[in-house]
Parts: sequence; structure tokens; C-alpha cells
Amino acid sequence: MGWIYLLSAILLEVSGTMSMKLSEGLTKTIPSILIFVFYGLSLSLLTLALKSIPVSIAYAIWSGIGTALIAVIGFTFFQESFSTVKWLGIGLIIIGVVLINLKGTTH
Repeated sequence: MGWIYLLSAILLEVSGTMSMKLSEGLTKTIPSILIFVFYGLSLSLLTLALKSIPVSIAYAIWSGIGTALIAVIGFTFFQESFSTVKWLGIGLIIIGVVLINLKGTTH
């Protein structure tokens, strides 16, 4: 169940970050409110995930995958610039998360 909580926390964190962009500096009411709703729910689910997943693993996955998803969303939906170096950085984030997960599961 911890992994379901973690995946849900990641999706909510990404939604919160997208709401930041859509709020246009907290000038739009609904996206501004959604920032706090999504982040509150995300952190709550991350806390539940920590019952069964070590904090170093859960946080690395939560932040790493969230960062990579937001970068791709920024490029795809918000026409942000992207370069080979940025793609390489996202790839390294994903590789790092995988490596931490592979080595972090042993006690």
C-alpha cells in the first residue's frame, strides 16, 4: 500500500506545481487554492507511504520523479525551452532514482 500512497503523492505534487504555474503568481484564485490542496494531500500521502518505505527511498523517488515529470510537462504544455543537456539531466534523475531504489531495499 505504501507504493500506492507514494505514486499518488507524486501525482498530487505534480498537480500542485502545475497549479503554481497556472496561478500566475497567486493572482488567479482557483489555481492558488489548489496549490495548497494538492501539496497538503501530497505530503499527507507521502507521510503514509513512510510507514512502509524508508524515508531516503520515498523522498528520493517523490522528488526525483516529480521533478522529471514537471520538466516534461513544462516542455510539452507550457512551451518551455528544452535542450540536450536538460534531457540528459532528466535521464540522470531517473537513473539516480532507480539506483537508490535498487540498493535501498536491502536492510
